[in-house]
Amino acid sequence: MTLLSILVSDILPIFAIALIGFLLERRVAGSVRTLSAITFNALSPCLVFNQLVTSRLSGSEVGKMALYCVMLTAGMGMAGWLSSMMLGLERKALSSFLLVVLFSNSGNYALPLILFAFGPEALAHASVYFVTSAILVYTVGVFIAARGGQDLGGAAKRLLRVPALYALAAAGILSLLHVTAPRALMRPVGMLSDAALPMMLLILGMQLKRAVVPHRPRVVGTAVALSLIVSPLIGFGLTLLLGFSGAARASAITLASMPAAVVTTVLALEFDLDSSFVTSTVFVSTLLSPLTLVPIIAWLR
Repeated sequence: MTLLSILVSDILPIFAIALIGFLLERRVAGSVRTLSAITFNALSPCLVFNQLVTSRLSGSEVGKMALYCVMLTAGMGMAGWLSSMMLGLERKALSSFLLVVLFSNSGNYALPLILFAFGPEALAHASVYFVTSAILVYTVGVFIAARGGQDLGGAAKRLLRVPALYALAAAGILSLLHVTAPRALMRPVGMLSDAALPMMLLILGMQLKRAVVPHRPRVVGTAVALSLIVSPLIGFGLTLLLGFSGAARASAITLASMPAAVVTTVLALEFDLDSSFVTSTVFVSTLLSPLTLVPIIAWLR
């Protein structure tokens, strides 16, 4: 009954909104790029700023969650590299494989799920992870996607175009100065922040509409297993190493258990990688994720 309750109350609402997005993409095809740009440039930064300004996270807690994200990404990189050697992947396939293994869906799936399952305090921790992961995607992810062909200047320009990074910096400055953000600022920020999570779920469904039947099922299956099984185990070990507890621990392990990130499909298209493989992995891992997330959430509770 506990597992069924989690599935109905925490997982199904997310898939219900994503289904609306899936159907919406069939009706207004092509609009996902516009909605993604709005969410990335306006809604996500407001969500991050609002969560950090209104939370009671200390500087050390923010630093530990950011470190956790970096360590988990590094651990998954090692696991992905070892797996790719056994699969014998060529250069382009290797880059595609590493992308989906390294980066999980810490945004449009994880944030609403963590809010539903563990509440606002856990969401504040997840917001720090979300920003850190975005930084890694637009630095490490870009280098992997470009297979070493992207120069430092190009990666830096991409990083400087991540608005959530500026939201994190602004929230940190206010916290260090012990300054309360004025109501005239927080009201519009709060409204845009409230719109971020449902919009993210709509975009998730719209992007999943582009999924295709996997043409390399063994490689897709390996990537999915790494994302949904190996990553939570590494995440659990890191929470013990870093001394996480309570909402931070619940948030961290849940984030490690998420399916492959939708943003990897964008990188695969932009850098001419195996986009059908990447999209298939995102689609399959997302559909199968309730099978692992439900028992993990039940255990964390």
